[in-house]
Parts: sequence; structure tokens; C-alpha cells
Amino acid sequence: MLRAAVAAEQAGIPTVSLVCEGFERQSLATGRGLGLDGMRLGVLTGHVDSQSTEQMLEHFAAHTVDEVIAGLLDPVDTDAERSTEPNALDVVATGDAAEINRVFLANGWSDGNPIVPPSRRRVEDLLLTTGHDPWRSLGTARPSGRDLTIWSLAVNAVMAGLGPEQFPTLVAMAEVLADDGYGVEHSGNTTGADAIVILDGPGQAEMGFTAGAGAMREGVHANTATGRWLRLVLRNLCGFTSDEHDKATFGNPARPVLVEDMACLAEIGWDPVSARAGFGADDDVVTMARMNSGAIVGSVYGSTPEEILPYLADGLTRTAAWDLTHVYGLGSGHFAPLLVLSPVLARIFGRAGWSLDDLQQALFERARIPASRFERYIGEWSNLTAGRRTLTQLAAEGHVPPAFAESDDPDRAVPIVTESSKFVVAVAGDPNRTNAYVLSNDGPHGWWTSKRIDRDRSTDLECIVP
Repeated sequence: MLRAAVAAEQAGIPTVSLVCEGFERQSLATGRGLGLDGMRLGVLTGHVDSQSTEQMLEHFAAHTVDEVIAGLLDPVDTDAERSTEPNALDVVATGDAAEINRVFLANGWSDGNPIVPPSRRRVEDLLLTTGHDPWRSLGTARPSGRDLTIWSLAVNAVMAGLGPEQFPTLVAMAEVLADDGYGVEHSGNTTGADAIVILDGPGQAEMGFTAGAGAMREGVHANTATGRWLRLVLRNLCGFTSDEHDKATFGNPARPVLVEDMACLAEIGWDPVSARAGFGADDDVVTMARMNSGAIVGSVYGSTPEEILPYLADGLTRTAAWDLTHVYGLGSGHFAPLLVLSPVLARIFGRAGWSLDDLQQALFERARIPASRFERYIGEWSNLTAGRRTLTQLAAEGHVPPAFAESDDPDRAVPIVTESSKFVVAVAGDPNRTNAYVLSNDGPHGWWTSKRIDRDRSTDLECIVP
């Protein structure tokens, strides 16, 4: 809607965009990111989902109509000067570390934790050995409209305490953010889903990353600080703060990078997560997706695949609720939850001769819920799937596979994903503990996206004579 309003205003057609109360700042910031300051808004009082139709119409007539009329009579001045921000080399603060941190906190440039002051010298030193052109842009940071420059990535890297060893990973992560398929512009939606970063490849240790116990806990510097860097970039470049685009109701803290156990994967003959995007085991790859909720599958008991499979399937179904709107509705076929297996669990499958495909197919058969429960999630308990149709109706129209409509029995078990390959399986964590972790993804609002990590020195600044 806001994109359409900007296009209309730029064509000389006055508009007023209707937004819910509390979304005014986000809407104005989005307009600014699209090139239009001062977007005219008509604010809908209260939360529309919690009002009856009569209440909503009453509030609309009493408050919103006047704003709509005023906005149409006083259109946006598209030639007005846009709001200004500091330039890349501007000195925005001076003093000792405590003073720098105070200024950054006051301006919303920090995540609330102490930062390393990003002096020009520190940023230049970080980039010195990389060969990158500091002003090369990897794309536009949506929805803010700012540039994702090498310099800006390095500024935030210094703030997080990262060095040249990790910088190639940061560049690859920025390429994910710039990829249209990822959908970074949704990173401030109200459910508060946040990205998980998965690292695969032979160069993990050389870049300072570690796989093993406490795989999703702070402690290892590269794993932890890289997760923090992503949060800083989302804040400072993409604009996901409460003053701009972040409307997360709760949100999640920054997640450390999840590093897959490549040795275990090689031992059992399974592909890493990066293989989903066509990369090989010899490629260093970063994969990102936004996750809503998660649950531990603790102390899995059993020594055969058949014994431990029910634990894993139960964990996956326990985290599948509102997220099922991404099966059909908010991005059809886009529910692709993550299952993280500890190495000991993965080896139980591998030593029994199970391939990764075998596990995914078994999960497709076992990770199921009653059809009536599924339909409540995407219909009765949600306004996000049009028509509130049953699964049999959706299957008849070709929107979901036949497995969702094998009968009309409301208690029949139906899958939580559209096909077995939608289960994303990673192997990480303590090699001596029989635990797993499941996370439900936010569909196309941060879709699974992988980029190769280029660890070679950049040739940006080299003069190559043929």
C-alpha cells in the first residue's frame, strides 16, 4: 500500500494511507526510504482486530475521516528537502569511550551494549588487508533506502569488535540482506521473528568460528559478535528501531551464529544446510532465515531411528501454530522449519543407513496434526488466510498437496509442510548429548537464503591490465 502511495504522489496524485494506531512512525520512515518525506496518513484508532465492525466504523467516522480529507486537500510536497543524516566520514562524537557510548546510545546507534568506538582509523585498519573498495555498494538496505556499502559494514563490524578474519562472512550476510528473495524489509513485523545464521564449510576455524557445545549460546567471540553485528546492521542501516521500522511486539535477542559440525556430516554422508542452495561441502557458505519460535527437544531416548523419530516429530508439531499460515496464505508453501540435531542423534540415523532424504520423508509422515487444529490456526484463529477455507477445499483448488485432503475426517492427521524437503536439518552442538532444537520459520518474511563466503582478497582497488 505504501509503495503504491509513493508512486501515486510522485505522479502528482494526492494520497492518504490508512495505518493502524502505533504504526505512524514506521509508515513515515518507510515513505522516506522510498523517497517520499511527509507521507499523509489516516490513523485507524485502536487495534482493528479487537473491534467489532460497528466500533471500527464509529472510530473511523469520528477520527480518521478528517485526516483523510485534510491529507487530500494538503498533498505532499514531493520537492521538499529530505531529512538529512550524518555522512559516512562525519565525526558524530568525540571524547573517551564512555562519552562515545553515551552519544551512540542517545542517538539509537547502539544495541544497548557497550561498543568499540568506530573511529576512522579503526575502520580503515579493518579494511586495509581486505582489498575492498570502501564505497562499493552491495545494494539498498530496505526499507530505509540507505546504501549497504563496504564502509558501513566495517563501521558496524568495529562496533561489534570483529576483525578482518570475519569480514568475508559479514559481506556474504550483507548480500543476503540485499537479496530480494530474503525479504529483509519484513524484519520489523509484529511477530518479532529474528534471523538465524548458519555457517557451513571448511574455513570455519580459520575465520574464528567454532562448532560444538553451546552452539546457540554466547561465548565464542566470532559466533557471538557476528550475531550482534547483524542486529547492529539491521538497526543502523535497515532502520529497524522503534523510531523507524521495528514493530516487533516482543522480539528476540541477537542469536549467535550456528556453526554446523562438518566432520559429523562428512562421517554420515549428509549434506550441510547450504546444499539446499546448490553449494558443495567445500564451499564456505552463510545461510539465513528468520525464525518465530523455538523449542528444545531434550534428552531424546533411544538408540535407533525408529525410537527417536517420535521425539523429533513431536517437537516440530509443538512449534507449528500461527506459522502454518505460510503453508497457504502468507506465502504458499513457505513453511520450512529448522531441526537442529546434536551430532550423536545424527549419527544414530547415519549408522543405521538413513540418508537425509530418508529422515525428511519420515518427518513428513510423522510430524502431523489433526486437520481441525490446522484449520483453526489458518482460519478461525487468524485473519491472514482469505476465505477461511478448509484443507479439502484448498486441496481441491490445487493450493495444497493431496496429502492434506485424504478424507473429510476433521481428526485426520495432516502434514505441517507441503513436502518433505521443507524440513531444514542442521547438525550442531554438544557431540555427547542427545538433544535437538526446533525453530519455526516466518515464511517469505526472511526466506531461506544462502551466499558463498569469498575469502580471497578483493580486487576492487587493483588495476588489472589485460
